Amino acid sequence: MMQPPDIDNSRTGLLGIPLWGRVIVGTLMVAGVVVVWVLNTWLTESFTENTRNRAELRLVLYSGNIQSELQRNSVVPLLLSRDPELISALREGNYAATSQRLMDLQSEIGAASIELLDNYGRTVAATDRNRLGMNLLNDMAFVDARRSSDTAFQVKERDSGGFSFTFSRTVRQAADFLGVVVVEADLSKFERSWAGFADAVALTDSEGRIILATEPRWRGRTEVEALALRDAPSAIARALRATADWAQDPPDAFLSGEAVLRSEIRVPFRGWKLISFTRYDSVRERVNGLLALVIMGFALLLALTFYVVSRRAWSQSALFQRESAELRALNMRLQREISAREKVQKDLAVAEQTLAQSSKLASLGEMSASVSHELNQPLAAMKTYLAGARLLLTRKRVDEAMASFQRIDDLIERMGAITRTLKSFARKGGEAFAPLDLRDCLTEALALMEPQLRSARVLVTRTVPQTPVRVMGDRVRLEQVIINLVRNAIDATQTSNAPRIDLIITQGDDITLTVRDNGTGITDLENLFEPFHTTKAAGEGVGLGLAISSGIAADHGGRLRGQNAPQGGAVFELRLPILDDALAAAE
Repeated sequence: MMQPPDIDNSRTGLLGIPLWGRVIVGTLMVAGVVVVWVLNTWLTESFTENTRNRAELRLVLYSGNIQSELQRNSVVPLLLSRDPELISALREGNYAATSQRLMDLQSEIGAASIELLDNYGRTVAATDRNRLGMNLLNDMAFVDARRSSDTAFQVKERDSGGFSFTFSRTVRQAADFLGVVVVEADLSKFERSWAGFADAVALTDSEGRIILATEPRWRGRTEVEALALRDAPSAIARALRATADWAQDPPDAFLSGEAVLRSEIRVPFRGWKLISFTRYDSVRERVNGLLALVIMGFALLLALTFYVVSRRAWSQSALFQRESAELRALNMRLQREISAREKVQKDLAVAEQTLAQSSKLASLGEMSASVSHELNQPLAAMKTYLAGARLLLTRKRVDEAMASFQRIDDLIERMGAITRTLKSFARKGGEAFAPLDLRDCLTEALALMEPQLRSARVLVTRTVPQTPVRVMGDRVRLEQVIINLVRNAIDATQTSNAPRIDLIITQGDDITLTVRDNGTGITDLENLFEPFHTTKAAGEGVGLGLAISSGIAADHGGRLRGQNAPQGGAVFELRLPILDDALAAAE
């Protein structure tokens, strides 16, 4: 039996580690400290800048909302000061129906309140009937309106806390002063919307006084005074704060004893500014997570180094070599298996995409008959117009013939619009995610389904917001989901005497598209989204539409839900994250 060679103890340390091993261990430790220090600095700066950019983007959106609300409300006093009914009421002193008219106007424009004052400053009409009869002769809104020939703006501090933002304007007939219209803008709703985020947000006027804030006790104070409102820190809090200051760049400010990042933009209105304070916790957590991985990697390297340099049984080297060879072979087999699994997954993804495209083309095929009818009508009309134009030209009536040619051109444009819509729907939808308006997707989908809806005599009602409904997604795939839901609703209402489909888009924490019909309802809710599950007769469907639609909704970070309505029929809800949430998820 071969004996292991003798080990040179003169080059071995006290712990049995050779000199070269100790050099490697020391080098790794120094390299680890340097790498962790450099990574900490770089990652902190990078994530801080990323957090700052997101905070500034949110402030830009907030500023636009505030400016839009103020501009919308600033026009109202000008319009009301010229309202014949209000002028007549002030002239004749008859205010029986004036308050009700102001309430109707308030619900239309979304103002917080509207008041009408006579020339003595007495409240003669108001959306809040409790304020009727109040004398506001010395009120800022009345005084500023009388002094100015234009609309005056006031910021007043309420006795109950907070601030009111009003626009006032005089009501005149010729040169006679009749009264004052006062419109209060509802800016407090933005405080409620800001409270949904982790950032602390404040709006300051030109004097630096906080007039809107997510922290109620900040109102009426300056930024310095607001930041000073915090409880005395404990010894542990002071220690953690000192540690945070040492581990990263000094924060912009401290809010309630916590380090925050300050962002500021100017609101283009009377020198106002928006300020936000974002906590550093998210930055520190992300940096610490990556640093933990790096430290773990160096720890593994050190452990491996200790293992390698501490081996003293040279007689086992051959065994270790054989084990290494076996491990390499096992690793190669594992890599082959991983490659095979990856290939299978890619093939599965291609199959799923092909299946989704097949389902979409099947939908396109079902619409082909109706679309051909839509194309045959303008073709027949074109033939008639051509015959008429030929006859008019032979009779030298060129102007009338040109009118016929114009009608033919309009019909060709209509046919082109139909074919372009079908071509857009037929192409494959990839991962072309982009910001889009869900209302446009609904319009395009209904344009494709218009022939089927007309032939089935289905009444379609749409209830959508007036403002854009922004989501991040693939337009073609979202249109496919809408078309699948509308097709199912058409099939479900075939036996109904008055078929009806309601399409509703609502926006809250997320965006919801509701498709409701008055058909037969859903018979099997448990297997509703299972592939190849269908209640249609053979040849009418394969049961993949809802399964594919549910997968598309999940790919967009949302979900698809179906249920039976209490009054009968089925209700499907497609929920999608709003554009801000989708951007945050992407980041």
